[in-house]
Amino acid sequence: MKVRLNKFLSLAGVTSRREADRWILEGRISVNNRVVDELGLKVDEEKDVVRVAGRKIQVKPKPVYILLNKPAGYLVTLKDPFQRPTIRSLLPASLGRVFPVGRLDLESEGLLLLTNDGELAYRLSHPRFGVKKAYLAKVRGEPNRDALRRLERGVYLEGEKTAPATATLLAPGQKSSWLRLELQEGRKREVREMCRAVGHPVLELRRVEFAGLALEDLKPGQWRHLEPREVRRLKVLVDLA
Repeated sequence: MKVRLNKFLSLAGVTSRREADRWILEGRISVNNRVVDELGLKVDEEKDVVRVAGRKIQVKPKPVYILLNKPAGYLVTLKDPFQRPTIRSLLPASLGRVFPVGRLDLESEGLLLLTNDGELAYRLSHPRFGVKKAYLAKVRGEPNRDALRRLERGVYLEGEKTAPATATLLAPGQKSSWLRLELQEGRKREVREMCRAVGHPVLELRRVEFAGLALEDLKPGQWRHLEPREVRRLKVLVDLA
C-alpha cells in the first residue's frame, strides 16, 4: 500500500509529519537511492527503500508510550551539541527512539509524553484537536482580577492573540503567587510569555496535566509506560480510534 512519504516516516516513528516535510525540503531523505525534495510523494511500504541521512527506515516498530516527569534543567531534545543534560539521559536505551510530544523549556518541569507513534504525536500537538494542558505557575507579585481576566480572554504575543484559557489564583502572596492555567494551544514558551504580558513574570513552572493524563505519584526524573486504557483514550481524543 502506498502512503505519503511524511506519513511513512511518522508511522515508522522517525519524526512527526510536519518535521518530515521540513527534512524533505532540506534534501535529507532519499527513496530508492534518489534524493527527494518535493512534498506529496507516495511510497510503497513493502517495496520502496527509504533512507534518512543514509539510514534505512523500517516500518513499524512496536509502539511505545512514556509519561515522564521532567525535572528542571533538562533540555527536551534527544541530543545537544553543547553536551547539556537532555531528557534522553533519564530514559533507558532499551526503550529505543521515542520523541517528545510538544515541549517544555529548560527550566520548566512536569508532565511530558514521549512516543514513537508519529501519527498520535502529530495529532496531540496540532492546534486543530485542542488538546488541553494544565500548568502550575509561580509568578512574581499577586495578579488582580483584571490580570486573570486578560489571561483568560487572551493576550497578544508577537501580533497574535492567544486562545481563551482558564486562569485560577490558587495561593496569593505579596511577593509571589501560584496560578493554575489551562490552555489548548502549544506556542513556544506560551505560559511564560502570557504571564509576562500581564505584568507577572513566571518564577517556576510545572505542567501537571496533558490530554487528560496527570503526574500522580511520579517524582521528578521518574517515568512510566502508559496503560493500554490511557493509550486508547488518547487515540479517541484525536480521532484515531
